[in-house]
Amino acid sequence: MANYIDVLKENKQEHLLNYLKMADETQKKELINEIENINFEQLSELYKISKRDNEKAIESQLIEHVKFVDKYKMSEDDFNKYKETGENIIKNGEYAVVTMAGGQGTRLGHNGPKGTFLLDVKPKPKYLFEILVDNIKRANEKYGVTLNWYIMTSTENDAKTEEFFEEHNYFDYPKDKIKFFKQGNLPLISEEGKLLVDENFHIKYAADGNGCIYKSMRLDGVLDDMKQKGIKWVFIGAVDNALLNMVDPILLGLTVCEGNQIGSKSVVKRSPEEPVGVFCKRNGKPGVIEYTELPTEMAHEVDDDGELLFGESHIMCNLYSIDAINKISKEKLPYHSAHKKAPFMNEKGEIVKTTNPNAYKYEAFIFDGFAFFDNISILRGRRNEDFAPVKNAEGSDSPATAVELYNNYWKV
Repeated sequence: MANYIDVLKENKQEHLLNYLKMADETQKKELINEIENINFEQLSELYKISKRDNEKAIESQLIEHVKFVDKYKMSEDDFNKYKETGENIIKNGEYAVVTMAGGQGTRLGHNGPKGTFLLDVKPKPKYLFEILVDNIKRANEKYGVTLNWYIMTSTENDAKTEEFFEEHNYFDYPKDKIKFFKQGNLPLISEEGKLLVDENFHIKYAADGNGCIYKSMRLDGVLDDMKQKGIKWVFIGAVDNALLNMVDPILLGLTVCEGNQIGSKSVVKRSPEEPVGVFCKRNGKPGVIEYTELPTEMAHEVDDDGELLFGESHIMCNLYSIDAINKISKEKLPYHSAHKKAPFMNEKGEIVKTTNPNAYKYEAFIFDGFAFFDNISILRGRRNEDFAPVKNAEGSDSPATAVELYNNYWKV
C-alpha cells in the first residue's frame, strides 16, 4: 500500500501534511486513517462535476413532458378501483413507510435534527416527527394494522434522533416497529479542489444525498428486514412536510394498476421560478430536473392550455415496490454538486467562518433512481392537501406557511 504522504502528493492534497504537523498523536493517527480510506479517484471525478455547466448538460439531453393522472379528474370507477387495490395491500401487511430525516434544522435556526423542530400548530405545538407519527397512527387505526416505520438519519444526527425518540417514549408508537438506519457521507471539497479539515483535525464530510437511501437500505439490512416481514411496497418521504400523507391507497392502487414499480405524487408549480424539481422524461426515461439545473426558457414553456410543460413538482412523496429499491440499490447513481458555506480550520490552526459559499458538497438525488425504469406513475395532488414544506426560516415554505396549511387542512 502506498505511503499516505505519497498519496497526498500524487493527488495534490499535500496541504494536509501541515495539519498532521499541528495535530497531537491521537489526532494525527485518526487523520492518517481517514486519508488512507479516501477514494481519491472518486474525489477527482466529483470535483469535475462542480465545474460542469449544468444548463449545457441539460440541453444535450432530450427533455420531454411526462404523463400524469390528476387525482381530482379521474372517473369514480377508476378512483374506487385504485382505492380498493391500495387498501387491500395495506390491510395485508405488505406496506411500510420510510422517513428521510438526515438533515439538521440549521436554516430554521434550530439546533438539532430537523425532525425535532417544534411546529406551532393547533390545538397544540407538535414536533415534525410527532406529526408523522400521528399520520401513521391514523392509518393503522383505519386499516387495522401496525405499520413498520424506518427512519434514515445521518452520522451528524443519528444519536440525537434516537435520544429524542427515547425521551418522548417514541410518541407511544411500538418501539419494535421503528428501525433507524444511517445514510453515507462524502468529503467536502474547497473551490480549489482541496479537502477541508475541521477544528478536531478530521476531514470534513457531509451526507451524500437522499439518493443514497437505496444503497443504505441494502447495506444496513433494512431491505432484508422488510423481506422477512413480507413487505412488498414502500413509501419514502421527507421529514419536513407537515402535510405528508405517507399512506395513500390511491397512489398505491394507481401504481399497481398501471403495472409500474414506482409511483410518485406531484403538485403544480406555483410559478416558473419556484425552487422545486419537476418531473420529465430525460432521454426517454422518467426523471426530475432540479430547479438549479432547469434552463430559464424551459421553465417558462406552456402547453396549449396555458399550463407549464414542466410544472409537475416533485415533492418527495415516492412509492416503490421492494424489488425496485433492491434493483436501484445495486446501481451507480450520478452525483450532483452544491455550493455551500462550510466553516473549516486553516493551515495556521484558525477556524474560518465564511458568509459566502466556499465549498462543494456532493449528493445523489433520490429521483435519479427513476431512470432505471421505463415508466413511473405520477399522481397529481393538491398543495393544500399534500405539501406543507418547512425549509426556510421566513417567507415561503417556512414554519409560518406550513402551520397555516396544516391548520386549514385539519380545520383547527
